[in-house]
Amino acid sequence: MAKLLFSEQYAFSKGDSVVVIGLGRFGGSVARSLVHLGHDVMGIDRESDPVHAWADRLTHAVQADATNAMVLRQLGVADFAHAVVGIGTDVAASLMTLMALTELGIKDIWVKALTQEHGQIAQRIGAHHVVYPEADMGVRVANMVTGRLIDFIELDDGFALAKVHAPAATHNRKLEESEVRTKYGITVVGVKRTNTDFQHATPSTMVLPGDLLIVSGPTGQIQRFAGQVK
Repeated sequence: MAKLLFSEQYAFSKGDSVVVIGLGRFGGSVARSLVHLGHDVMGIDRESDPVHAWADRLTHAVQADATNAMVLRQLGVADFAHAVVGIGTDVAASLMTLMALTELGIKDIWVKALTQEHGQIAQRIGAHHVVYPEADMGVRVANMVTGRLIDFIELDDGFALAKVHAPAATHNRKLEESEVRTKYGITVVGVKRTNTDFQHATPSTMVLPGDLLIVSGPTGQIQRFAGQVK
């Protein structure tokens, strides 16, 4: 039987409501961020401790067996626009929960995967998005550890977004003059200068020493561009 703990205001907006299943470090972090973004969030966990911990911070917190489609249906999960399966180390429970969500017809399902095999099976079952938090963080740190990249996010299939110190070859020149796109195959999306607001980049944007560039493009090309920083 599901045990419900909820705030006084229990009114979900179907358009942006999200159910997060598994309130561990990953699921809890996702749920917290969604709430900060203004979304209605239902959190579900089979253990009571995380449910009690999140009861006052989410629109709705439930202790329930999310692998059971009937339980999820009774909780109204079928009405949610998005679902995130953040179950930790129990791969079987993760996949069974995914199966229950697909049975309910959820149109946008995100699954945290522990391994490539886990992710591949999840996609075959019906996950619309698979994320690998540990692996993604490992790649991010590896690309930042030399100090050339200040921040790095690999988006998909070798395409990334990164923040990098402007290389000397771009200093005191407009982007069209330094020919970043032609020489490196990347796009400068924006420029951040000390004590000034972020500005979207155009061909006429002037780059000064000390500027931070937000760039996008193939991972290898970004790394090559960042390698010009001295």
